[in-house]
Amino acid sequence: MKKVARIAGSLSWRNIIVYGGLLIWLVVSAFPFLWTVLTSIKPLKAVFAMPPQWIFQPTLKAYHQLWFAGGEFPRYLLNTIIVVGSSVVISLAVGLPAGYALSRYSKKLGFVLLFLAFIFRAFPRILFVIPFYQMSRIIGLYDTKILLILVFVAVNQPFTIWMLRSFFMNIPESLEESAMIDGCSRFGAFVRVIIPLMGPAIITSGIFTFLLAYNNYLIPVSLSADRSVTMTVAIAQFGVSSVQGWTQAAAGGVSIALPIVALILFFQKYIVKGLAAGAVKE
Repeated sequence: MKKVARIAGSLSWRNIIVYGGLLIWLVVSAFPFLWTVLTSIKPLKAVFAMPPQWIFQPTLKAYHQLWFAGGEFPRYLLNTIIVVGSSVVISLAVGLPAGYALSRYSKKLGFVLLFLAFIFRAFPRILFVIPFYQMSRIIGLYDTKILLILVFVAVNQPFTIWMLRSFFMNIPESLEESAMIDGCSRFGAFVRVIIPLMGPAIITSGIFTFLLAYNNYLIPVSLSADRSVTMTVAIAQFGVSSVQGWTQAAAGGVSIALPIVALILFFQKYIVKGLAAGAVKE
């Protein structure tokens, strides 16, 4: 009891207000996802009941219809994996040498160029969707995975390079200089010395690049029709013509969100370590 009283006494009103506000924010933020989870396991009648039913017989019928009843959702999952995975690999393959070069050569000019590219990244996506749509129609790439991969790389590459450059800035140049004195070329020092130190940074940049592409709706819905439709576009189609698809839409939303939650939880320590390593002053 003395220990509890001592802990309670150490909590000031300011801490109570801060933690109370954080708790309220957490509940408000998590409630839509929890509501979606409940909708996905409710019978259809309970979904539209007023007032809402909190006690019901759970069912996984929506998930069965979504994944195993001969629907197209597994194909949408495969499209998403191919498009998003390829865009992340290409973004990192380009971003690593680009970020390294911008951190080691012409630092002021490189920062200006990267800042301009980041402004380009901040423009509304609709500014790029229309030209990409017209060009893809002309060259025959509309509704292909290749088109979505190229567009995701083009749109998200400045962000990836920006993050990686910050990580490279935190690595002393003396490391590769020592390797070059020992006989390594500049590229050899980059591959053998710098890249192994960039593990958390690569994971962090890759996850953020993955999220930017995985959660995007506007680009896939504008540049695909059937063959390259992703999961974010697919779940928006459920429930449009009939309320029968609402529970499937909820099941699809949960199916999309759970891999992200698992990914963040699994790589949590690497993300924190990577973000701390990239916190440098320009």
